Amino acid sequence: MSEAIRQIVEFIQKEFKEKPEAGIILGSGMAGLVNEMEISHSIDYSSIPNFLVSTVEGHNGKLIFGKLGGKKVVVMQGRFHYYEGYSMQQLALPIRVLKFLGINTLFLSCASGSLNPNYNVGDLMIFDDHINLLPGNPLIGPNNPEFGIRFPDMSTPYNKDLIQKAVKISKDLSIKTHVGVFVSVHGPSLETRAEYKYLHLIGADAVAMSTVPEVIAARHLGINCFAVAIITNSGIPDEVKETTHEEVLKVAGEAEVKVTTLFKNLLIEL
Repeated sequence: MSEAIRQIVEFIQKEFKEKPEAGIILGSGMAGLVNEMEISHSIDYSSIPNFLVSTVEGHNGKLIFGKLGGKKVVVMQGRFHYYEGYSMQQLALPIRVLKFLGINTLFLSCASGSLNPNYNVGDLMIFDDHINLLPGNPLIGPNNPEFGIRFPDMSTPYNKDLIQKAVKISKDLSIKTHVGVFVSVHGPSLETRAEYKYLHLIGADAVAMSTVPEVIAARHLGINCFAVAIITNSGIPDEVKETTHEEVLKVAGEAEVKVTTLFKNLLIEL
């Protein structure tokens, strides 16, 4: 474990000693999940030595510990992005901290633009696979065997069992859900019509500016991953219209209850 991660973990464990079973990373506008938790403790990112600080509206910047679905969880209420100026290697740091705090499963969410004409605003997309178009990989550099092997396999980045359970839960609860391929781009500008078309042509169903570095770091650590996107705007060339971050936050906030329901029910089955 690097000295920076050791210091972060020791600081958090002095504040909160219980070991979480799962981690949850909340995307833009999805802070409402914590209202469903039995909260035990909350720590501001800014008070944690060597930790990163979220600079984006809709990301509150707190680690929240408690229970959801009867399981002990730690929630990142606010994530970090390459476009904020963080390196790909820095984006791996919070995931490594969560691992050494004790998690073995990671749930991720994000707001996303649709590239698939069958997806509507407000729908959910469960990740089956992803395409990394960010400039690099969080594992570039010397490999620390405490984190994982030099060449981790990524043929199944998202846990198949959790995907199958999520599809069944969605069907049982009448939550409109798709299973598809996610592509991560660096942003922060939203995509042009030509870029949306290109991303669809290379096999993606939804696009956003996050999640993939976290999943790569998590799989390197042997953490099981499950990710879901809220479709907040259309990237279908004939349907593209001017989109603001405020509109994305509004749609994500309205649909967030579906993500919370899905995560809660999956945690019950862990």
